[in-house]
Amino acid sequence: MMIDRDRLVADALAAVSIPSFTGSEEAMAAWMAGQCRELGLDVQWQQVEDGRANVLATRAGTGGGPTLMFNGHMDTSYSGREPWLAGIPGFQPQGFERDGRIYGLGISNMKGALVAYLAAVRALGDEPLKGDVMIAAVAGEIEKTQQGDAQGAEFRGYAAGSRHLVGHGGAADMCILGEPTEQKLVLAHFGTLWLRLSTSGPFIHTAFSSGRLEENSIVRMRGVLERVLEWLPSWEEEMSYGDVRGVANVGAIQGGFGWRVSRTPHQTDLFVDLRVPPDVEMAAARRRALEFARGLEGVEAEVYVTAPGAELDESHPLVGALEAAHEEVFGTVPERDVTRWFSDASVLSRYGIATVNYGTSSGLPDPELGENLEIEGLVKISEVYARAAERICGAA
Repeated sequence: MMIDRDRLVADALAAVSIPSFTGSEEAMAAWMAGQCRELGLDVQWQQVEDGRANVLATRAGTGGGPTLMFNGHMDTSYSGREPWLAGIPGFQPQGFERDGRIYGLGISNMKGALVAYLAAVRALGDEPLKGDVMIAAVAGEIEKTQQGDAQGAEFRGYAAGSRHLVGHGGAADMCILGEPTEQKLVLAHFGTLWLRLSTSGPFIHTAFSSGRLEENSIVRMRGVLERVLEWLPSWEEEMSYGDVRGVANVGAIQGGFGWRVSRTPHQTDLFVDLRVPPDVEMAAARRRALEFARGLEGVEAEVYVTAPGAELDESHPLVGALEAAHEEVFGTVPERDVTRWFSDASVLSRYGIATVNYGTSSGLPDPELGENLEIEGLVKISEVYARAAERICGAA
């Protein structure tokens, strides 16, 4: 089975050159729709909201076989305009090729997978398969959410597109998510719970704050942070999955106004990311987190993200098909992995779609050139996808 390498590279360079920061995926969706129509697929346009759309394209089978979906998000983690990314070309929406690698914003997470899906379907040609093959290009997967003053589409991630997808015709028997997994089969990943802890205090001028330091909400938060840091190891131990230890992150702290430090801060917020294994119900995790938080004196607590993990039994036919296809292409049996990041498998699996994360190298960012992927690895992954589709959907 031949993958058109030149076309794959051209598509990858084109895809990363289309800005598609979370909340602004529509131009990328239009490009994907055009590519899918060129392949002769039936294309469904799903308007998620203004400026955001999903594309669901189907290669119709002859009947009698399972439906396989290739699912990938179009949104990028960054816009490229962030000050800390200035001057790093691989973190800009402008693709380029150098020394056998493709550079550009979103190439590894996960526009490389999107063009690999196109290459895989192109490689299938006119070969009749019993089952349908779908390509779902979705908006809003990146781990972000609306909170406080951070409102609007650019903050609506966490599977926003795939939630819309499955409610509007995106039903399949199985799904391959091409997240960057280093060519490993990820049969399980953690979910996440975000916790806000808040302290309060008087809002008064510095001139009148003498003797009231301990009422300052930032100072009050110091003791809360100490308690959190003492507690997190027990959460990580309790939330382990097999031999994979749980993990947590103190992700943000906000208090006061930098433009007016002549006032004591009326509120200080601490934000914690608590990862939850796929075999723990989110209600139980929420209860455990709030039991701790409610034991903190003078602290307001809120759980504002609950995104479950996902897992798939190793005996599922999807696993066997991917393993066999991988071995045919790479000559080795793929490793298996459990990750502590979130993916759209969280949503898809809850709609009865058996889902595996399997993709190419994450392409560790080059400190000078930025985000990248090896072309040869992308070619091989595309072939694995095509061979897996043959096995799953069945020759007619």
